[in-house]
Amino acid sequence: MSTEANTPSKSKNPEDYDIFDKQALAKYTTDTGKILPRKYTGLTPMQQRKVSKLIKKARHMQLIA
Repeated sequence: MSTEANTPSKSKNPEDYDIFDKQALAKYTTDTGKILPRKYTGLTPMQQRKVSKLIKKARHMQLIA
């Protein structure tokens, strides 16, 4: 088994995140679980869309609340 697949990415680039990066995705949500808007995250529109989709997929898989 590869340990590379189990370790979350250390990249700060939101385009490199995946649905298993709980800590990274938590930066873009509020305490109640709502996705923060671009105004507060400072992401580009493309990055914001990708992060939003990742958060929604992680919610659907019940990885994050």
